[in-house]
Amino acid sequence: MSVLIFIELDNGSIKKTSLETVAYGAKVAAQVNGKAVVLAIGDASSAELEKAGHYGAEKVLHAAGEKLAHENSLAYADVLVQASAQEQSQIIVLPKSGLGDAIAARAAARLKAGVVSGVTALPETEGTFKVTRSIFTGKAFATTEIKSEIKFLVVRKNAIEIDEAGLNTAGATIEPFSPALRDADFQANVVDVEKASGELSLTEAEIIVSGGRGMKGPEHWQALLDLASALGAATGCSKPVSDLDWRPHHEHIGQTGIKVAPNLYIACGISGAIQHLAGVNGSKCIVVINKDPEAPFFKSADYGVVGDVFEILPRLTAAAKAIR
Repeated sequence: MSVLIFIELDNGSIKKTSLETVAYGAKVAAQVNGKAVVLAIGDASSAELEKAGHYGAEKVLHAAGEKLAHENSLAYADVLVQASAQEQSQIIVLPKSGLGDAIAARAAARLKAGVVSGVTALPETEGTFKVTRSIFTGKAFATTEIKSEIKFLVVRKNAIEIDEAGLNTAGATIEPFSPALRDADFQANVVDVEKASGELSLTEAEIIVSGGRGMKGPEHWQALLDLASALGAATGCSKPVSDLDWRPHHEHIGQTGIKVAPNLYIACGISGAIQHLAGVNGSKCIVVINKDPEAPFFKSADYGVVGDVFEILPRLTAAAKAIR
């Protein structure tokens, strides 16, 4: 039996969140005495796909071609179903994302499989199959038992710790995969793609520096950008900031914006409304900088700094530059 792991590609590279998903799937395969097989759809070099082996995969099925060059959840779900049949996979692992959720829902329906999204830990496989998942926008956790023969796990970022020093040195074997594609899956086609350049993706970033109304206006944002640059971080903002057009809407983090789970999240002048917390509670470490000691965000912070962001940010930037 194999554990099939779907990974996402971006400009020919494996997304960092997908490498974490490979590591998770490999650990699940070890639990059930199976092998970890990766499914990659889209354009990527063999050298890039071999990286999946460093995170525990034995083999990568690579489905490529003009029709599969752009994300298409209908077609990708079909490819996943065919790959799972070939590999006789009873456990299928995907990264938690808009694409991952869409593929899992469609493929699970085809396979009459149980699907759990928002998985935060390795499953319990002794006797029954139980997984822990995040619920209520991350404010609580639930243990869910999957009783179906085929099981889908949609895994959140930072679900497991990865020991970078202990990665495998051998790459995975690459095997071309040629699925049968249905015309019905291509009723809507991508005709043009414009990708943002020069910016770190919020969903992939290890460090995020984010600002709120405490930054007082777009003209004061440079101090935050300087810190982000010194740390090699992505930048984000709260919903009020994007609503006021201080920052672009694609930087809005929160329940109605982008949900992130970096290793370090630095909140500058953000009070900590529940909607914003819902978007950042997957972060490993949260640092809050606010002059109001009663700001709700401090209750969720790992570290808090009470003070003026315009005094603190330059000091942090100088310290970061000195270390780097």
